[in-house]
Amino acid sequence: MSTEVSALRDLDGDLAGTYRRTESSGGGVDPAVVDADLAALRRDGYVILRDLLTPAELDAIRESVAPLLDRIGRNGFEGRSTQRIYSVLNKTRSCDRIADHPRVLALLDRLFMPNYLLSMLQVINILPGEQAQMLHTDDGFYPLPRPRAALGAATIWAIDDFTADNGATDIVAGSHLWGNELPDDTAVREPVVMSAGSCVFFPGTLWHGGGANRSANSRLALTAQYCEPWLRPQEAFTLSMTRDTVRAVSEDIRRMLGYSIHPPFIGQVDGMHPKRLLEPGAQSL
Repeated sequence: MSTEVSALRDLDGDLAGTYRRTESSGGGVDPAVVDADLAALRRDGYVILRDLLTPAELDAIRESVAPLLDRIGRNGFEGRSTQRIYSVLNKTRSCDRIADHPRVLALLDRLFMPNYLLSMLQVINILPGEQAQMLHTDDGFYPLPRPRAALGAATIWAIDDFTADNGATDIVAGSHLWGNELPDDTAVREPVVMSAGSCVFFPGTLWHGGGANRSANSRLALTAQYCEPWLRPQEAFTLSMTRDTVRAVSEDIRRMLGYSIHPPFIGQVDGMHPKRLLEPGAQSL
């Protein structure tokens, strides 16, 4: 395919030569399933995708993250009784399936422009006694007025069962359609009750927050968040990920880490496709 530019409209396409745009694995999901997921998402502001992880995958995640849970939240938002793990992709491969599950990518493929980015991947373990987190939106830090289309989306994965008492994520159904309204004391916080291995998917415009943990056990979860390809992600993955990590992850994750181009040339490195940094003998910049 020619990469010649003869008109401004050509700049909307893929100008790369060696490293052409790769297809999302979400394309392999039954379109009828995606249609149903998307309809629920647009109606309610969230959709629960049930039982996506096997017991073996859940066990692998629990085993790999347990030694890493050594940091307590630094403020009320992170949680004074909540443990968090950042830079997860550099620390374990067991959570990769959280970031690139085809059922999730199929929804992202419908919602965002090609080459959307991973914005954050984080482990969250809510300990007994934790209070409810303040309600918030996940793309509210992008300073564009509402109502508007979401600029990001989030998944929260239950590694332990989510119950009404153990810190299940609370959502305000329908709030993804709000304008500049803020939730007040009358806002109804509904806990997302789901079994381990399931996830809840919602747009960045939905008001939500971690629930209070009134149980005797901790509640382990992961969150993967995504954004449009022309936005700055929450985590600077191109700085935090080692080249060896980028080589080890799937093509879907590699693309979402920023080793991709948003046409015509957003994401280039020294005028070249960022994947050239992964070639044997590539020099660090």
